[in-house]
Amino acid sequence: MPHSPAPAPAPATRHLRRLLELLATGAPAEDLGTVAAQARRDGAGPEDLAEIDRAVDAALRVQSTLRQHRRREAELTALFDTAGDLAALRDLDAVLRAIVRRARQLLGTDTAYLTLPDEEAGDTFMRVTDGSVSGLFQNLRLQLGEGLGGLVAQTARPYATPDYRTDDRFLHTGSIDAGVLDEGLVAILGVPLLLGSGSGGQVIGALFAADRTPRAFAPDEVALLCSLADHAAIAIDTAKAMADTRTALAGLAEANAVIGEHSAAVQRAEESHDRLTDLVLRGGDVSDVATAVAGLLKGDVAVHDGSGWPLATVGGPDGAAGPDGGAGPVGGRDSAVGRRDGVVAERDGAVGGRDGAGGGRTGVVVGRDGVVRASGEDRSGVRAAALVAAAEDSRSAARAVFRDGRWVCAMLAGQELLGCLVLDGRPDLTGPDQRLFERSSVVTSLLLLLRRSVAETENRVRGDLLTDLLAAPRRDPDGLVARGRRLGFDLDRPHLLLLARTADEARGRLADAAVRHLFGTGGVSAEHQDAVVLLLPDEGRTPGEAARLAAGQLGRLVGAPVTVAGTGPAAGPGAIADAHTEGTRCLRALGVLDRTGQGAGVAELGFLGVLLGDNHDVDGFVTRTLGPLLEYDARRGTRLVPTLRAYFDCGGSLTRAKDALHVHVNTVVQRLDRVQALLGADWNAPEQALELQLALRLHLLSGS
Repeated sequence: MPHSPAPAPAPATRHLRRLLELLATGAPAEDLGTVAAQARRDGAGPEDLAEIDRAVDAALRVQSTLRQHRRREAELTALFDTAGDLAALRDLDAVLRAIVRRARQLLGTDTAYLTLPDEEAGDTFMRVTDGSVSGLFQNLRLQLGEGLGGLVAQTARPYATPDYRTDDRFLHTGSIDAGVLDEGLVAILGVPLLLGSGSGGQVIGALFAADRTPRAFAPDEVALLCSLADHAAIAIDTAKAMADTRTALAGLAEANAVIGEHSAAVQRAEESHDRLTDLVLRGGDVSDVATAVAGLLKGDVAVHDGSGWPLATVGGPDGAAGPDGGAGPVGGRDSAVGRRDGVVAERDGAVGGRDGAGGGRTGVVVGRDGVVRASGEDRSGVRAAALVAAAEDSRSAARAVFRDGRWVCAMLAGQELLGCLVLDGRPDLTGPDQRLFERSSVVTSLLLLLRRSVAETENRVRGDLLTDLLAAPRRDPDGLVARGRRLGFDLDRPHLLLLARTADEARGRLADAAVRHLFGTGGVSAEHQDAVVLLLPDEGRTPGEAARLAAGQLGRLVGAPVTVAGTGPAAGPGAIADAHTEGTRCLRALGVLDRTGQGAGVAELGFLGVLLGDNHDVDGFVTRTLGPLLEYDARRGTRLVPTLRAYFDCGGSLTRAKDALHVHVNTVVQRLDRVQALLGADWNAPEQALELQLALRLHLLSGS
């Protein structure tokens, strides 16, 4: 039996199915409204039309709900993405840019931006913008309370305006209004970036969304922007915490490194101190200590006595070059210099070259005041004085001081300045190494104090020998020589003899000062009659040079002018006694010539020295006085000596002199100018003129 066809669906059913299809495909609300209109055109009954209208209303509600759910889903996705960014925080700027971009996308605004406070400037600035096209707007700076952003920061509450330019709730300023106008913004929503909750929250910035057309922001949009602002606040706080943590970790690492360095430095200092102490206990000398300190500190080291003269150097010429770049006062004493492995070392307990300038004989210079000086000695004396001043600074500061490109540390015995330790080549000396340097000066002080005590004891014994020699040199000369050898003092070796005298009130200190001056030289001193006699080995220095050096150092040690006469060299008891007699006359002459506090040898007293000396060295006097002129005449074939003799013979008259010489007066003037260039500007002073006239007369008598 054939089946009958299915009945056609009722009109209402067909339209309802169409409504569901549109709803399923996400059709817009306008398409949903066309279903009811189509039913009316199809002739649906009143009841069907009423049912279809109710279904359309329900579909619109469902569509609205689905739209809200999708929007909420997008918001949640954005928040989850932001949370992920925070969890993997690497770059704060990147996270803030992502938050601002999502705020703009989710709220559908034309632009979004984030401001942060500038604590130094006391205002806020644009940290991140998205969708902004105005450079003026991007560089805006807001004071607290200015504009919508200032109000948000001041009250810690969200604020929104549908039209910023006409809203009088905010404090409008010319710069802010100009920036907003240049960007074209109208509707603005701003929320605070808060750390903490409630009234105690701290505002650390603000997040904004803005449109270029009027717009009212819904509460859920405000809530969404607040959520994003919370994420931004967390990102900023987390970044700050991470930065603080990194800073703290870096500080801890640095502190740990410092502690490690300090521990290593303490251990190194203990080992170094033990090494230096052991060196002293094994009988090491000053040069050994200097070598050890130089090796420990990787620099050039010099040990100087209390007057600034070196006792030992390692590395540089004096362990530290002088400010002028020249060598320091290496040697300042009268003994030999022995070098080994770069060390200017002691021999017979002394360190020295031939002069205070470290090697080579010092040239003699006659000053305007008539005082004969050694030019190298002057330079060395200046450097020695600078070292003494630095050592005094070190004593006052109770630590090593940095002076003239080198470290200086005083060596003390109580308050007495024994000398100083000098380190060159280490301007960057750190705390631990500086303390090691200062410890080294203490060890060196102990060594110097021990050696000085031994030297004082030896000097007392040897001083008795010198006293007996001067009292009766010819009674038993062989016995005196043998006695000296038993004491380690060879009287047959050439010696220089110095006689020193000072004012009565300082005489008691002169004997001790002499012992300190001779410390390390192998010399001996004794009080004899009204002077202190110093006998020291001849190492090439002239008696005058030795006398000037002694006068300077003894004067500093005594604290009063000390006059010193130098004679010699002399070998054997008889010759030493004769040198003492000659020195006594020289010392008396220095007093008569008003040269108290100076040092000189007999040969430097001019014609008076010829009279006072035992050898009456006339030729030497003539050579010393006229030598530059004689040499010039011999080399150039000139007649300076005859011209000078004629000038004096004519009573200083240029006219009479030119007649005697049969030359033009200008020739006489030119020759005398040359004499001045060779002899010095004071050649015609009374004393100098007398010396020249005597030398000229003796030269004439000799027939040269």
